[in-house]
Amino acid sequence: MNPQAGLAFGQAPPYSLPLRFFLTAPLFLLAAAGLIVWAPEALGSRWTPQTLALTHALTLGFLAMVMLGALLQMLPVVAGSSIPAPRWVAWFSHAPLTLGTIALMTGFLTAAPAAFGIGIALLGGGITVFLAMASISLARAAAGVTVTGVRLAMACLGVTLLLGLTLALLRAGWWKLPAAESTIAIAAHAAFGLLGWVLLLVIGVAYQVVPMFQITPPYPPRLARWLAGALFALLLLHATSPLFFPAAALIADVGLAGGILAFAVVTLRLQAQRRRKLPDVTLDYWRLGMASLIACVAVWLAARLWPAWATSDAYPLLLGVLFIGGFAVSVVNGMLYKIVPFLAWFHLQAQLQARVGSIPTMKEMLAERWTRWQFRLHLAACALLVGATLWQQLAISASGVLALSALLLWLNLLSVARRFSRHGGRFS
Repeated sequence: MNPQAGLAFGQAPPYSLPLRFFLTAPLFLLAAAGLIVWAPEALGSRWTPQTLALTHALTLGFLAMVMLGALLQMLPVVAGSSIPAPRWVAWFSHAPLTLGTIALMTGFLTAAPAAFGIGIALLGGGITVFLAMASISLARAAAGVTVTGVRLAMACLGVTLLLGLTLALLRAGWWKLPAAESTIAIAAHAAFGLLGWVLLLVIGVAYQVVPMFQITPPYPPRLARWLAGALFALLLLHATSPLFFPAAALIADVGLAGGILAFAVVTLRLQAQRRRKLPDVTLDYWRLGMASLIACVAVWLAARLWPAWATSDAYPLLLGVLFIGGFAVSVVNGMLYKIVPFLAWFHLQAQLQARVGSIPTMKEMLAERWTRWQFRLHLAACALLVGATLWQQLAISASGVLALSALLLWLNLLSVARRFSRHGGRFS
């Protein structure tokens, strides 16, 4: 398969714009590891300030950082519609996202209203800038299953942002809500952030990148057409049912679990049919991610069958570790090993107009043995984090392995940028 088929690379932004997001993200994984060392109780209950800081280091500092950087590159290329003023958008979303995440984490750890205020201003401003400009690009884009998935994911990001800013105001003591409404807002914030923004974006992107990079058959057309829309509708039902349709909550949850399971199983089946059987670390990351999604459904089902498990502290923590660490971080980590070398190779080709063989191939951009070692560390970190939700004594070991994995990821990505520079590539 030609990896460039159907893609509009002439509209791609400079390499430096997405790269700054990609190189920043692993540093927040390091920060998450350091937070576990400093406060192992972050893996003891979902409601502690340390747990909330850890969660946002992973979801905002790592996942959102990579996903916004990837969209900055993908929207012009895959959707064929450029983001207006991409340099301006990159500057006014990357720095606020970085500093705002640090401020929000500080707010959780210190309960300082000023830190929450800084976080609200920076994150609200930076993400709103990106949402506004990305919405213009998506409005111009031709319809397709990937574009539909991205549109729905961006809508969920907007809802997640509004709910998150509201909850930050509550946390800072600047606004009051009844306890019941606050609980509903927290649940909706988590659902739209994880099942909406993260999952729907991965699904939309998977329709393009799994067949292209992993040389698999395409997703079944019927599944690709209905899955993202159905999950979005079920997510709306899940979020609103406590207010208007309490009896519909179980229907929404069962539907979401079924859709998640269908995506994971179909993806694994397609990967088993790939035409190129050579070892591929990105494929291993995706398989770990899909296995983690299946495990999430199994853990959720166990909570429906055993109420005592559903009310335990370990249940939401285990679900969070499997979804955020096992699924989302794994898939995003694996895609970084395709996206960053591919963009380096592509920009060298475009800038130097080089003959074949005069610049490194994609595989030569990044040493496979180091990506393989990083995958092993990531796999071990995931296993230890899962264990730490049940036996907190494993928290320190988990944090150490997570730190090594994050550091090696950062060094691997940095090595691509250095090789790009050594071969005469221009970042801007």
